[in-house]
Amino acid sequence: MLVTSRSFDEYVAMFDLDASNLPAKILDCCAGVAGFRAEAARRGSWAVAADPAYALPREKLAEMGRDDLLRGSAIAGQYAGSFTFDWYGGPERRLTLRKAALAQFVVDLATNPSSFVAGQLPQLPFRDMAFDLAVCSHLLFTWADQLGLDWHLAALVELARVAAYVRVFPTVMQGPGEPVPFMDELMSGLERDGLRVERRQVGYEFQRGANTMLIVSRDRTRSSPRPA
Repeated sequence: MLVTSRSFDEYVAMFDLDASNLPAKILDCCAGVAGFRAEAARRGSWAVAADPAYALPREKLAEMGRDDLLRGSAIAGQYAGSFTFDWYGGPERRLTLRKAALAQFVVDLATNPSSFVAGQLPQLPFRDMAFDLAVCSHLLFTWADQLGLDWHLAALVELARVAAYVRVFPTVMQGPGEPVPFMDELMSGLERDGLRVERRQVGYEFQRGANTMLIVSRDRTRSSPRPA
């Protein structure tokens, strides 16, 4: 089980969010040990983080987060050609952001435990349309070599059940950033289920070639504006 301490600023860039005007109700699904929930709540949103790892003790989550910092830095160094630090400005700033996000998560989990739900896709313990926006990073598509078409379809339908808009980043597989082999079939399946799907380029790239997100919604009358 991997947990990653991505920062609020990374989320804003990955999901093309307006940091000054966040949706009122946000779900971060498979959130790991990110600092996004804490900062979104501080800015006035009702935000919930969901991850199966939240069934573990706080101390274990913090330990796993620290291990992931080391693992992530080692991978980026080992496969330097597969990553770019342009958005961060350098490896040091990336590590600084991740360390601060982990510290923010640890405090947030201790002070707001009810905002962290031990849930996992493709079945979430939330009512229909409980959220304005659900974001999901580095689970769908990233692990497409292990989680196939049927799982991805069920996961996205479930996210669209609990949130008006869904944003997923990135839309390529782990490693060299290869295309997802079943992407076209998946998008056709979502459309058959009455969902609107859109791929949008964003201003964030760490894994080379990973600079687009998928937007899913049930509103087929307009072109997926930013959630308000």
